[in-house]
Amino acid sequence: MATEDTEELSLPRSRQANERLHALIPGGAHTYAKGDDQYPENLAPVISHGRGAHVWDVDGNRYIEYGSGLRSVSLGHAHPRVTEAARRELDRGSNFVRPSIVEVEAAERFLATVPTAEMVKFAKNGSDATTAAVRLARAVTGRPRVAICGDHPFFSVDDWFIGTTPMSAGVPAATTELTVAFPYGDLAATQELLTRYQGEVACLILEPATHTEPSPGSRLLPRPSAGRGPQSSADPTPGYLAGLRELADRHGCVLIFDEMITGFRWSEAGAQGLYGVVPDLSTFGKALGNGFAVSALAGRRDLMERGGLRHPRDRVFLLSTTHGAETHSLAAAMAVLTTYVEEGVTARLHALGERLATGVRDAAASMGVGDHIVVRGRASNLVFATLDENRQPSQQYRTLFLRRLLAGGVLAPSFVVSSALDDADIDRTVDVVAQACAVYRKALDAADPTPWLAGRPVKPVFRRLA
Repeated sequence: MATEDTEELSLPRSRQANERLHALIPGGAHTYAKGDDQYPENLAPVISHGRGAHVWDVDGNRYIEYGSGLRSVSLGHAHPRVTEAARRELDRGSNFVRPSIVEVEAAERFLATVPTAEMVKFAKNGSDATTAAVRLARAVTGRPRVAICGDHPFFSVDDWFIGTTPMSAGVPAATTELTVAFPYGDLAATQELLTRYQGEVACLILEPATHTEPSPGSRLLPRPSAGRGPQSSADPTPGYLAGLRELADRHGCVLIFDEMITGFRWSEAGAQGLYGVVPDLSTFGKALGNGFAVSALAGRRDLMERGGLRHPRDRVFLLSTTHGAETHSLAAAMAVLTTYVEEGVTARLHALGERLATGVRDAAASMGVGDHIVVRGRASNLVFATLDENRQPSQQYRTLFLRRLLAGGVLAPSFVVSSALDDADIDRTVDVVAQACAVYRKALDAADPTPWLAGRPVKPVFRRLA
């Protein structure tokens, strides 16, 4: 791969495939975060296949991959234990007119791994699970409003959340008005919100940790000086989650933890298992299936039963998905859960992340850009910010950085690790980052990254106009 800042990566087949994608699929991808607008112009590789921590594009280039499957492939691509479990079930049939025995086995395995929950219901994607949690909270409280954490970037594709983003076209204002926001880490502000809407808020929904995604347009904080111990920049302030639990109880609202990202990456039992605060409901996905489509809504029995048959009250249409209990996906999930527990995957993710974070920070500092390429988050879930000469978040500098990573064979919209990475992968990544930082320094000295962009800058996912 290229080492000089004048050399470029050529992706003719990927460019052709992207044109085909856009001709047939709105946005050219089935997830906005995978869109080619998230990558430098003409440098959005279309993937042929992956194995472990590496992927190959249709042009034949191999990359070390981070953030695999938008954090879903935490064990690496084509993990043998997971694929074999799914393959066995495919030979036995994948979907029936009645529940399969795999459903109860998967539920037992999940609840044994996440013992803070008493019941679980599976689905195929995270949005269905979070929306089911919100609907259930509204049903059991009889209240209309949803309070979301305004510092977290995504909860659902459904109207109650998307209406609050710049991509709100098609969502009635009356729906959006029922969603209010509270800031992460600020109990006093949350108390004020619940008092202002006394008796109206059905639930508080948040990711139980912060810094799980870079927030486009927000001011990103410098890297912490001591982020290498058990407490990291992604951890909540001591007492915050317990305080939120107390506020929810006092105001009679349901506390929901969105564990799509923190589930399994923070601990085998999620962030709730790590921090010791039990929500009423929680949602899991991503790492749960290692790329197979499976998500989960879990929580207190008395709440979850309202979506069932064994109660005398109004029924709640909780989750009802034709493919929610496909046997091969549930078998994959069971294999993932077993692998995490038996092989200590969470600890490995943390160790790999620590090695990567140290290397990237040292490389950035040695090239004089340590205050401009900022790595933050929990070691198992690292993100990076690209800051301009005024230390403000910059899409142009992000474009420059991504171009150089791609040229060096590193596909990294984030620095989120998978357990399939090895020390050689990390060392190679750090070498490529160092080369990118050298170019970054030149752009900072010129106070203009434009000569190194070779096209339009990458764009934030949430924006009003295409």
